[in-house]
Amino acid sequence: MIRLRKRLLRVDLFDFDLPEDRIALRPAEPRDSARMLVVEPDAPLSDHIVRELPTFLRPGDVVVVNDTKVIPARLSGIRVRGEAVARIEATLHKREGDNRWRAFVRPAKKLNVGERIRFGDSSESMACLMASLDAEVIEKGEGGEALLEFALTGAALDDAIVNLGTMPLPPYIASKRGEDAHDASDYQTLFARESGAVAAPTAGLHFTPELVAALEARGVTIHKVTLHVGAGTFLPVKADDTAEHRMHAEYGVITPAVAEALNRARRAGGRLLAIGTTSLRILETAVDEQGVIHPIGKDTAIFITPGYRFRAIDMLLTNFHLPRSTLFMLVSAFGGLAAMKAAYAHAIATGYRFYSYGDCCLLTRAADPTKTMLS
Repeated sequence: MIRLRKRLLRVDLFDFDLPEDRIALRPAEPRDSARMLVVEPDAPLSDHIVRELPTFLRPGDVVVVNDTKVIPARLSGIRVRGEAVARIEATLHKREGDNRWRAFVRPAKKLNVGERIRFGDSSESMACLMASLDAEVIEKGEGGEALLEFALTGAALDDAIVNLGTMPLPPYIASKRGEDAHDASDYQTLFARESGAVAAPTAGLHFTPELVAALEARGVTIHKVTLHVGAGTFLPVKADDTAEHRMHAEYGVITPAVAEALNRARRAGGRLLAIGTTSLRILETAVDEQGVIHPIGKDTAIFITPGYRFRAIDMLLTNFHLPRSTLFMLVSAFGGLAAMKAAYAHAIATGYRFYSYGDCCLLTRAADPTKTMLS
C-alpha cells in the first residue's frame, strides 16, 4: 500500500463545543466499568462498557498496549539573579541524555540560557535550596520549551526527580483540582513498567486484571510496546492548517519478539487492536509499505491526519480527545471525520466523560482512507 500525499487541512475542521462538566476529574471505579462507545463503518453507534470489550474480538486477535510508566515530571523551583528571585515550574517531556531533559518551563521569559534553576523546597531557606536539584538552561526553544542540564546524572537524577517531582496531571484536570495521593496509582496503567512518560497512555487506564483474564479466555493475546508519552500531547494546535503544526518527538520501542508475534498473528488472519493513540503511533511508525511491522528503538514525530493510509492497525480503543487536537485529527483519520464528529456529539449528548480519566470509544478502521477526509 502507498501512503497518500500529505494534504493541507484547516484546523477548524476539527473543532467542536464541549461543556466543562463533561471533563472527568476522577477515573471510573472499577476501571473497566467506564463507558465504551462502539463506532463501526456503516453501522449505528452503540453504547457499552469496557468490560464488554472481549465480545467485540475474535480468537487470534491481538491487543497491543503501551507499557510506559509515568514519572513525577513536574518540578517547582526558583531562579536567583542578584537580588531577584523568580518562581519557576518545569514539566519534563523528553529525555535527551543521562543528565539532560527537554522541558516546558513557566514563565519561560524569566529564564536566560546559562542560568541555573534550583528545584525543590520553595521556602526562602537557601540551605534547603542548596540541598535540592540544580539544573542549567542549555538552550531555549519555542512555546516555553527549554533544554535543561541537571547537576545529577543517570539513576541519581531519576531518584531526585521521583523525590522532588509531582505527578504531571493534564492541564484540564490540574486547573480544576490539585494532585493527591490517589493520582499516584490512578494515573498509571496496569501495564506500566518502562519509566519515561510524562503523560499516561490513557486508554490503558481502563484495564483490570479481570479484563485481561477475560481477553485471554477469549483467545486474544496481549503484547506490549513502549512509547514514552510527552507533555507535547497536551499542546494546542495554534496553526491555521495542519501542515504548519510541528509534533514533538517521543521515544518508542518495539522489540524483535513483539514485532514477530504481531506479524505472525496478522498472517494468520488476526486483527490488531491498538490500546490508545500512543500504541497506534509507534506501530504505524514501525510498519513498512507491505504492512510488515519491524522492531525499532527510536524517536517518532508521526502526525496522522485524515487521508493517511493505516497499515498496522485494524481497531483502536481510545479516550475522547480535545477539540482541535492532534489526537482528534488522528481518530478522524481512522474512523472518518464526519463519523467521529457524530460520535462525539452523541457522547456529549448522552453524558460520556471526556479526556484522561474519562470514557472511551472502540473504533474499527474505515476501509477507504480517501473517505476519511471530509466525510
